[in-house]
Amino acid sequence: MSSEPSVRYELSESLDTDYFSTFADVTAQDQEFWNTAKTYGAEILPQINNYWEQAHYPVQLVRRMGELDLLTDGLNIPGHRVMSPLAAGLVAMEISRADGSMAAAAAVQGGLVLRSLVLFGSAEQQERYLHPLATGELLGGFALSEPGHGSDSVGLATSARCEGGRWVLNGHKKWIGNGASGGITIVWARDEADSQVKGFIVDQQTSGYSAEVIGGKGVLRAIDQAEISLQNVTVGPEALLPGVKSFKDVSRALVDTRVNVGWSALGHALSMFEACLHYAKSRTQFGKPLGAHQMVQERLAQMLAELTNMQLQCRAVAHAQAANSLSPTQASLLKYHNTRAARRIAATARDLLGGNGILLENHVIRHLGDVEALHTYEGTESIQALILGRDLTGFSAFS
Repeated sequence: MSSEPSVRYELSESLDTDYFSTFADVTAQDQEFWNTAKTYGAEILPQINNYWEQAHYPVQLVRRMGELDLLTDGLNIPGHRVMSPLAAGLVAMEISRADGSMAAAAAVQGGLVLRSLVLFGSAEQQERYLHPLATGELLGGFALSEPGHGSDSVGLATSARCEGGRWVLNGHKKWIGNGASGGITIVWARDEADSQVKGFIVDQQTSGYSAEVIGGKGVLRAIDQAEISLQNVTVGPEALLPGVKSFKDVSRALVDTRVNVGWSALGHALSMFEACLHYAKSRTQFGKPLGAHQMVQERLAQMLAELTNMQLQCRAVAHAQAANSLSPTQASLLKYHNTRAARRIAATARDLLGGNGILLENHVIRHLGDVEALHTYEGTESIQALILGRDLTGFSAFS
């Protein structure tokens, strides 16, 4: 490892790398959302490495996204501007370009919790919860994954039993962002009466609800994720999401979040590529700039090719969303391609920076780690591949 000091630069000074002008024609309204997300990214960059290193969840930075109206993820929330699918993607990309933990917080708050309420909530539930969630005043968790059910979340074991008009919930959940935030959690549980999955809005102060922040994480260290125990948690009929009839409804909420993951992967990749380009232009080795070496130029070209393909897929999916023609398998392909590509860019970027690549101040190692989490959640690579394989062949390799 080199003992020389690292080369410093301002990552907030975006190079706007867009080789095919994929986003050159965004509308003024979309550009306004994008610029707001860039401003937010520039605000948090001087702080985020410290929070990440200390494994501290800066909730005020989540609420700042709410102040800037960046949490709605293209949903129609009364009193808030509606982002187009392209604007929502660009916002997810830009927040991820700054930090994966805050991007994950935004994805949970808007992509999962708000979306579940918009799709499945009653008018009364929407009136009560949408605005405070959109502003970040209230934090929300989406409790689907369990210790024994990750990729096969359809087999979730958490139970719901109706007694005298009230619901009693029992079970365990794991990896729940905002699950210990003191707000609400949307708990997905299987009704003992009909074996169908239903959703419940649970106040985290409810008796029997206990959540412990998961420690020891090497990635996404600036967001709290919880393991939750539900022991005879009792809620009233008003907690039930009336629009949910089965697990297929839950899957509807996950399609757009897979798109969000594809955009987030692009943001991480963009950050790491631009860090490398800054570094190659300013670092001197063997008597000339690092960027003047053939091997370095070839690696930069490889990363650019990956990055450009990611941009093109994101734009194509946003177009399909705007036309209401996006299929779940197209969302799967975006996540499958973009997280894989981001991992390749991450590996090349870390190597290109040499020993300096493991320092947080050089803005690569944090993204490299966070991409590993992104690659797994909302459906692993294997699950996305099998979804695509089923669509291509007509044969299902999993239940």
